[in-house]
Amino acid sequence: MEDRYTTFGEYVVHREVLDESRLDVVAQKGTWSTKPTVGERMKDMLRCSSSQVKDVLLTRIPILSWLPKYPFRENIVGDVMSGCSVGIIHLPQGMAYALLASLRPVLGLYTSLYPVLVYCIFGTSRHISIGTFAVISIMVGSVIERLAPNSNFIVNGTNGSGIVNLTARDSYRAQVACSLTVLTGIFQILLGLVKFDFIVTYLSEPLIRGYTTASACHVCISQLKYVFGVSPAHFTGPFSIVYTVVDVCRLLPQARVPELVISLVAFSVLFSVKQLNDCFRQKISLPIPIELVVIITATVITYFCGLASEYSIDVIGEIPSGLKPPRTPDVTLFSKISSDAFAVAIVGFAISISLGKTFALKHGYKVDSNQELVSLGLCNTVGGMFRCYVVTSSLSRSLVQESTGGRTQIAGMVSSVIVLIAVLKIGSLFEDLPKAVLSTIVFVNLRGMFKQFMDIPMLWKTNKVDLLVWMVTYISTILLNLDLGLAVSIGFSMLTIIIKTQRPRYSILGNVPGTELYLDIDAYKEAKEIPGIKIFHSSATINFTNADMYLESLQEKSGIDIGKLQTEKKKQEAKQRREQERLKKRERNEAKRNRLNKNTDNQNGVVLSMPGTASDISGKGQINWGYSDKVTSDSDSDSYEVITVDSNEGEDGRKSNYRSGTHSIILDVTLTSSMDTVAVKTLKNIFRDFGDVGVAIYLAGCQACVVEQMERANFFSESVPKSRLFVSVHDAVLHMFKKRGQEDNGTALSCDTQM
Repeated sequence: MEDRYTTFGEYVVHREVLDESRLDVVAQKGTWSTKPTVGERMKDMLRCSSSQVKDVLLTRIPILSWLPKYPFRENIVGDVMSGCSVGIIHLPQGMAYALLASLRPVLGLYTSLYPVLVYCIFGTSRHISIGTFAVISIMVGSVIERLAPNSNFIVNGTNGSGIVNLTARDSYRAQVACSLTVLTGIFQILLGLVKFDFIVTYLSEPLIRGYTTASACHVCISQLKYVFGVSPAHFTGPFSIVYTVVDVCRLLPQARVPELVISLVAFSVLFSVKQLNDCFRQKISLPIPIELVVIITATVITYFCGLASEYSIDVIGEIPSGLKPPRTPDVTLFSKISSDAFAVAIVGFAISISLGKTFALKHGYKVDSNQELVSLGLCNTVGGMFRCYVVTSSLSRSLVQESTGGRTQIAGMVSSVIVLIAVLKIGSLFEDLPKAVLSTIVFVNLRGMFKQFMDIPMLWKTNKVDLLVWMVTYISTILLNLDLGLAVSIGFSMLTIIIKTQRPRYSILGNVPGTELYLDIDAYKEAKEIPGIKIFHSSATINFTNADMYLESLQEKSGIDIGKLQTEKKKQEAKQRREQERLKKRERNEAKRNRLNKNTDNQNGVVLSMPGTASDISGKGQINWGYSDKVTSDSDSDSYEVITVDSNEGEDGRKSNYRSGTHSIILDVTLTSSMDTVAVKTLKNIFRDFGDVGVAIYLAGCQACVVEQMERANFFSESVPKSRLFVSVHDAVLHMFKKRGQEDNGTALSCDTQM
C-alpha cells in the first residue's frame, strides 16, 4: 500500500481493492480481547491498595484535590467578593422562593446555608451557586399543597368561623418538605453510584427550556394572590393553573390596593435597576444588590409607618433566630411522594449539570457528571435533615458568582457565612417585610425564563421537530401540571426519537467523476449513477424499528419489485414445467405412434423415415416448433412471456432478470453502528430474494463491531461469503468493474483516485 502526495490539496492512493476477508489479512485483525475478564474485574474490585484508596477519596471528595493546591494570593480576593455578592442575593431569594414552596421564609434561609457547604466539599463545578431555585420550589410546593392543604388544618374560632391552625400546618409542611428532600437525595445518590447520569440525556435542551418556561408561568400564577392581596381557592391536578387564573380574575374586584401599590413600586425599582446592572455589567465590578436594598427599605417603611396594622398588609411574620438540630424524615411519607421525588431529582440534576458544563466549557475544566449527581444527592439528603428543601443551581446567582471574580467554591463558603449571620442575628429584623415584595422579587428574577419564548421563532427557522418538542412540553406542563407535564414531555420526546429512527433518509448514491466520492444524486448534480449498479444509502442504523421500511425503500429506490419479479419467475417455472410435461407426453405419443407405424410398415414391408424424430426431441430436451402445427395447437392458450432482457450475470453466474439492466446493488451501511437479529434476518432475506432474481448484493463500510455481531448471528455462509463485504463503496464498485469488465459496462472508472 503506497501513498504518494502530488500538488497541495490533492492526493493519489494506490492500493488493492479490499473486501472483508482481505482486510483481515492486510490490517492483521487480531482475535485477542483487550477487555478484562469477569474474574480480573472482580479481582480489581476486591483489591485494595493505597493508590486505589487515594483515587477513590479524590474522586468522591473533590475538595481534597483542589484545596491543598489553592492559589491563595491569586484567588482569595475574587472568591471573597464573589461570595459576599452571592450571599447577599441568597437572602431575598431564599425567603422569596420559600413562599413558592409553601414554606416559611426561614426554611429558605436554611436551604441557602447547609447544602451550599456540602456542595463545596463534594461538588466538581467551580462556578455554580447551589441553593433555592424557582422551578424546583414550585415543584416542591405542588407536593406540599397536595399533602398539606389549608383545609386539613381548619379549627373552630371563637365566633364559630373556621380558621387555619398556622403552627400545625407549617410544622407538617416542613415535615413533608424534609421527607421529599431526603428521598430526592437518596434517588440522586443511587443514580450517581450506578453511573446512571446518562438519564438526563433524554431531557433535550428544547424540553428543558420549554419545561422551565411553563414552570415560570406556574410560579407567576401562584404569586398573584400576594400581589393583589386576595385568597383564591387551592386547586390541584390537571388544569389547576386555569382554574386558579379564573378564580383570581373573579376576585379582582376584592383586590387590596396597598398590596398592589407596593408590588408595582417594588417591581418598577427592581426591573429598572436590574436593567442597569445588565447594561453596565462590563463597567461595574459589583452589581447593585437592589433586591436587598428593596427588602430593607420595604421592611423599614412597613415597620415605622405601621402599614401591617393600619392596612392589614400581609407580612412574613416571625422568623426564629438560631439553628435547629437535625431530625430524621418521616419515612411513612415516602410511598406518597416517591414519584414526585424522582421527577424532582431528575429535573434538579438536569438544570445543575447543564449549567455546570456551560461554565466548565467556558473556563476550561472538567465536570464529572456522576460525581455531580452524588454531590447534589448529598446536598439534599443532609439538607433535608436540617429543615431544607430540594436544591439545585441558580442561573442568576451563578452568573453573579462568575462575573464578580469567583474561581472556586470558596465563594460558596463565604456566601454561607453571610447567610449564617443573617439566620443567627438579623433574620428577625425582616419580620415586617410584606409578602408582596418577595413575590415581586420572584417576578423580576423570572424575566430570564420568559425570554425563552424567543426560542419559538428561532426553532421555527432551524428545527421544527425541536419546536414541536418545546411546544408540547410547554402546553402539557401548563395544562397538566408539573409532574404529569414532565412525564408527557419525556414520552413525546422519546416518540420523536423513535419516529426519526423509523423515518430515516434513504438515497441512491452516484460517483463524482474523478474521485472516490459517492453522493446523493438528488442533492448533487455532478453525482452520476454507475450503469448497472445501484448504491443504496441509509441515514440511520438498521434495526427492528425500521427494517421493513429499509427493505421497502430499497425496492422503491432501486426500482426492483421483488414480489412482482418472484411472481413472474414462478409463473415462468410453472409454464416451463407444463411445457415439459406436454413435451414428455408428446414424446410418448410419438413413440407409440412410431411403433404402430413400424409394425404396420413391417407387415407391409415398408420403412418410413420421419423428420424430427423422438430421439432428437428427447436428446435435446426441446421441441422443434417447425415440426408440426399440432404442437402449437396443443400448447397453453397463454403466451409464453420471457422477462429476461439483460444477458449480464450476477456474482453466482445466474442471469439478471431485471428489465432495467441493474445487475448489482451496494448497500452502504457506514452509519450502521449495531445490528440486531431483525436487521440480520432482513439482510439475509435481501441477499436471498435479490439473488433469486439475478441481482447481486454487496455491503460496504461495515464497522468492525457490526461484522462481529453478524458473525455471532451466523450471517455469513456459502451463499453470503465475506467477500461480499467491502471496506468502502469505491472498493465494491472497483471489484464489480474488474469482475465484469469495464468495456461491458460502458464506463471507464480509474482505480487512481485524485482529489
